[in-house]
Amino acid sequence: MKNKKTYKKIRLILGDQLNSFHSWFSETNDDILYVLMELKSEQEYVTHHIQKVSAFFAAMRDFSNQLKEKGHHVHYIKITDEDSKLSFTENLITLAKKHNAEAIDYQKPDEYRLDQKLGELKNENYKTTVFDTKHFITERNELTEFFKNKKQLLLENFYQHLRKKHNILVSGKGEPEGGQWNFDKQNRKKLPKNHNVTHLRAFENDVSDVLKDVKSAKIKFFGKEEVKIKYPINREQSLRMLNDFIKNGLQNFGSFQDAMHTDHWRLYHSLLSFSLNTKQISPKEVIDKTVDFYHSNESNVEIKQVEGFVRQILGWREYVRGVYWKEMPSYKKENFLKLKEDLPTFYWDGNTKMNCLKHSINQSLDYSYAHHIQRLMVTGNFALLAGVHPDQVDEWYLGIYADALEWVQLPNTRGMSQFADGGILGTKPYVSSANYINKMSNYCADCYYSKTKTYGDKACPFNSLYWNFIDQHEDKLSNNPRMGMMYSLWGKREQEEKTKILEQANEYLTNINEL
Repeated sequence: MKNKKTYKKIRLILGDQLNSFHSWFSETNDDILYVLMELKSEQEYVTHHIQKVSAFFAAMRDFSNQLKEKGHHVHYIKITDEDSKLSFTENLITLAKKHNAEAIDYQKPDEYRLDQKLGELKNENYKTTVFDTKHFITERNELTEFFKNKKQLLLENFYQHLRKKHNILVSGKGEPEGGQWNFDKQNRKKLPKNHNVTHLRAFENDVSDVLKDVKSAKIKFFGKEEVKIKYPINREQSLRMLNDFIKNGLQNFGSFQDAMHTDHWRLYHSLLSFSLNTKQISPKEVIDKTVDFYHSNESNVEIKQVEGFVRQILGWREYVRGVYWKEMPSYKKENFLKLKEDLPTFYWDGNTKMNCLKHSINQSLDYSYAHHIQRLMVTGNFALLAGVHPDQVDEWYLGIYADALEWVQLPNTRGMSQFADGGILGTKPYVSSANYINKMSNYCADCYYSKTKTYGDKACPFNSLYWNFIDQHEDKLSNNPRMGMMYSLWGKREQEEKTKILEQANEYLTNINEL
C-alpha cells in the first residue's frame, strides 16, 4: 500500500456492485478512497469456472479504471497481491489505519454471508454507514411483507403486484396489455427443424492478463480456458448487447425461451444476466428499453415475446431475491427429501453417453453458461432423480455459471430445481422422464439411449429414474395436488412392471458414473 495520502472515508465496492450511476460517484471527492478487491478466499470457498473468474476480474478492473479516469481515488487489490490473502474487513481496517480514515462505508451485499461479515465492521472504532445498492426494483423485505400471513409464496401474485405497482405493460385501467398477465403457455415451443436462428451479439474481451494472474496466484478452477470471453465487462458493452437483443432477439425470445438445441448454445437468450448481476445495467432500464421498443413504431414484436422477457426480470429475478432474504440463513440447510448421494463425475467433464446431459454440461464447461431449462430440466432434473445432496448441487451451480451469485443461485437450485425446501418456492418437484426433454429439444434424436424405453438395453436413464423417484418419495409427495396424477399412474402399474423399472433404476444408480 504505497499511497500515504490521508482520506476521511474508505468505501468498499464489491465485485457485483459495478453500478457507475450509484450516487457515490455523482461527484469526485479527494477525501474518499474507493477499494476493490480480488480476494483468494472468494475464489476458494467453491471452485469456480475460469471464465466466471475472468469475467468478474475483467469487469472489476475496467470499472476501477473508469473511476480513476473520472477523478476518483481508487485502491485496487489484485489476486496476485499479498493483501489478496486477507479478508474484506481486514483490508478495510488496514487501509483505514494507514490513511487515518474516520469512516468505512459499504453498500448492502446481496449475499447473506458477506452481509453478516461486513456487519462486524460496526464493532470497530470507525463510523460505518451502509448504503443501498440502488439496483433492484424491490426492497429486500418487500416480498416478505407482501406474503405476510400467506401460506404460499406464489410468484404469479407477486409478479402481478409489481406490474401494477410500477405500471409495466399495464393499461390505464390497471389491466394487462394483451388481455392476460402471463403468456407462459405460449412460451414453450421447440425450435423447428428449418428455423434460421438469428445470431446475437457477443464480445471478444481479452482477459489474458487476468488468466496469467489467476494462474500465478495458484487459484484452483475448472472449465474451458478462454483468452477472450463473450461477456460484457462494462456498461457500454452491456447496453450494446441489450440493444442488439431487443432489435434482433426479442421477437423470438418468448416462443423459444425453453427450447434446447445441439447446434445453438444460446438461441435467443439475451446473455445479460452477468451484466445485471454485476449491476453494470439495472433491471429497470432493461425493462424500460424493452417495453419502449415494443410500443414504438419500429417494433412488430408480439406481446407474448415481450411479456416472457419482462417476467424473467421483473417477476422471477426480484422474486427469488425476496425468497432468499426471507428464508436465510436456514434456507441454505434445507434438505426436505433427505438426499445424500454424490454428484456424478461427468458433471465436471461432460463425459456421459446421455446426449442431453453431455450437451448441457459441455456447453456449461465451454461458455460458463446454460439457460434456465437446461439448468432446471436437464442437469437439475437428473441430479434430483439421482438423489444428489443439495450441498453438492449448490456448489456445482454456484461455481460453473458466470452469472451465479448465491442470492439468485440458491433459491433456483435448492428451491426450484431440487425441491429441497419442501415447496417454499416451487409447488412441486421439477422432475421429468425423457418425454419432456424430447419435447423441448433435439437432444434425444442421436442419443445412445432410447427415449422410448423405460428398462432393458439402452433404456433412457431418465425414464426408470423418474419412476424410481416417484416410488422412493411417496411418503412425502403423494399428497401434493400436482403429483396426484403421477402417483395414480404408478399405482395402476402391475407389480412385475414396477419391479423391472426399479431394478433398472437401481442398476443405473449403482453405476451412475458410467452412464
